[in-house]
Amino acid sequence: MEEQDIIKALAALAQPLRLQAFRALVVAGPQGLTPGAMAESLGVPPATLSFHLKELAHAGLVSQERASRNIIYRAHFEQMNAVLGYLTENCCQGADCAVDSPAAACSSC
Repeated sequence: MEEQDIIKALAALAQPLRLQAFRALVVAGPQGLTPGAMAESLGVPPATLSFHLKELAHAGLVSQERASRNIIYRAHFEQMNAVLGYLTENCCQGADCAVDSPAAACSSC
């Protein structure tokens, strides 16, 4: 993953509402969420949420798919794991890390 892609992803997540929306999509898993469901659960106007979802999509952190009359947004887990991998690539000065947690990557999604 290129450094510019990492910067774009981190910049997208460096805003409270975008971080909340992304986390909601991570929790929703592969089924994703509609913008209406997210707007309601986050307590924000749909137009505001739409702007922030566009920024997350531009950073490659979310995908969207039309399903009938709805748009379904999903977290892009591969991209999320690539960002996490980049950030921890040289963890512990290249030695094996003491923490080997399944939470370090989302492989089941």
